[in-house]
Amino acid sequence: MQPTLTKASFHSVTPLIPAGRNLAAAISFYTEQMGFSVVWRDGSMAGIARGDVEFNLVENDNRAWAENTSFSIGVSDLDALYQEYRNISAEVGALETKAWGRREFHLIAPPGIAFQFYQCEAA
Repeated sequence: MQPTLTKASFHSVTPLIPAGRNLAAAISFYTEQMGFSVVWRDGSMAGIARGDVEFNLVENDNRAWAENTSFSIGVSDLDALYQEYRNISAEVGALETKAWGRREFHLIAPPGIAFQFYQCEAA
């Protein structure tokens, strides 16, 4: 008789975000402008969090990596977040409802990281 194999379950994911050449400047942007808190810092890396979302910033100026990094983040109050972010030093797109019914906006953070923030419409 074959033993039953158990599979590990996934509990969380903490993406790596290239921070550019200056980790301190990246930390400043994410904490002062995007409302994240520093969870830990060690050498050329730092962990940041806002609510249940966590990222690890990595000092790395690989532009191709940065420009091909994107995240879609669901939020509880999209209108409030849009008001919070619309005047920060990032490229912030329009807040709009997409054809598939999802309200969202995009933000391009230095050094080119794309964030999409969304809130699903009530059914």
